[in-house]
Amino acid sequence: GAAVFVALLAASAAVYDAVADSDGVSGLDQPVLQAMIALRTPGNEYWVTAFTNLGDTPSMVVLTLVLTGLALWRWRRRSIAVLVVVASTGSLVFTAAGKAVVGRKRPPLAFAVPPYEYAPSFPSGHTLNSTVISLTLAYVVVWLGRRWWIRGLSVLAAVCWSVAMGLSRVFLGHHWLTDVIFGWLFGLAWLALVGTVHRILVVLERRE
Repeated sequence: GAAVFVALLAASAAVYDAVADSDGVSGLDQPVLQAMIALRTPGNEYWVTAFTNLGDTPSMVVLTLVLTGLALWRWRRRSIAVLVVVASTGSLVFTAAGKAVVGRKRPPLAFAVPPYEYAPSFPSGHTLNSTVISLTLAYVVVWLGRRWWIRGLSVLAAVCWSVAMGLSRVFLGHHWLTDVIFGWLFGLAWLALVGTVHRILVVLERRE
């Protein structure tokens, strides 16, 4: 777990360096955005906007509370709530800190689909928070679930949600690709750290 955390953190740092120096993977930002613009139609813009709105803070709070409540009802463990609160709080703090420190501008409004967004671009909060929260909930199912297909389906659903949310931000012109890639990598790094600490605490508890 520690090795995975360090590797993902190093990958996140590499993306940040590329953004800061305007080289490396950041060279894909403009071409990918142009490719996404070419795929837009009035119909898919409407549906992708409706989907990406589910990643807004109010929507994510409601979804998180509902799904966490269901998990608490099913397994009756208070540690579920602690896990979700720690993971999601850290994600929100990192998002706010990253935007304040980096202060990267979003793609020009001429390339974006309304409603427009004006907060700093790096990292993508929708991507980072969706990745952390969805995979934390999937982790709870893998930890406590008994049927293998439910555990596998929960992980698949969380991965699809995270990937789709990130791509929707680029498709709509609200973020650069590197904003999203950093959100995925750093979100996974934070989840690896939280999950590793949790597993250590579970093992220690069993030994007592």
